[in-house]
Amino acid sequence: MAAADTRGTELGRYLKARRAQVRPEDVGLPAGAGLRRTPGLRREELAALAGVSVDYYIRLERGRETNPSAAVVDALGRALRLRGDGYERLHELAELASGRFAELPASSQNTVRDSVLRMLESVRPLPAYVVSRYNRVLAANPPGRRLLPGLWGWPEDQRNLTRYVFLHPVGRTLYEPWEDTVARSVAHLRAVAGADTDDPELTALVGELMLKSPHFARLWERYDVCERGGGQKSFRHPKAGPMTLTYEVMRLARTGGQRMVVYQAAPGSEDEKAMLRLESADTRAESADT
Repeated sequence: MAAADTRGTELGRYLKARRAQVRPEDVGLPAGAGLRRTPGLRREELAALAGVSVDYYIRLERGRETNPSAAVVDALGRALRLRGDGYERLHELAELASGRFAELPASSQNTVRDSVLRMLESVRPLPAYVVSRYNRVLAANPPGRRLLPGLWGWPEDQRNLTRYVFLHPVGRTLYEPWEDTVARSVAHLRAVAGADTDDPELTALVGELMLKSPHFARLWERYDVCERGGGQKSFRHPKAGPMTLTYEVMRLARTGGQRMVVYQAAPGSEDEKAMLRLESADTRAESADT
């Protein structure tokens, strides 16, 4: 399939997935009598809300129309009740479908610069690590390694945070609430993937998780998107104890999507005391794969 067709198809998949999540009553339409075979809005309902013809919308959803105007994209976004990252993703996929972007985003690169490795050490005792575009953990300082127990027992090319939260027994108990953590993880993976769904690293990761985790499969098909720029996570750490940490995410230039993630807690708080145990002498003596 040609690149333009692939991009148009990805836009269509996104529209279909988001359409399925909007109920008629959400947009002021009657649910109607009888059983609705289509989850969410019907194509004709969304077309009417966006002010486009049903035929045009069907061609757009099926990837046969690849050059929607900005006004049409705006109208579809409003009709689908998209906000923030979801709205921006719709515009990005429309631009990719039209060819206004010359090429798809670059594949991830897995070599961490020496200057970045020095930065990881400089922020100690704060836990910090570097991830690739698709969440593979490429490097970490000692407390950053200990924040993710069990991950380092996996082969290097398997140390992916999305894989970890779904498939590793510790990853499935480390975060609370787990359901919120995995939903954000999948939404972020969708966001960074964009229309580049044929990237080998992404294809292998998604294929594995679709087979091994029905929960992942359901979340992936929702097409939720969420760019991560920082936030808060709660942990039930088997060594350091319970803690809630804030984190910042810094994009690293000229790396194909690498990001540095640094955790911290309020000075003097119980959360900080727990976090600092990741740097303590007794924890430091543990084996590297815990």
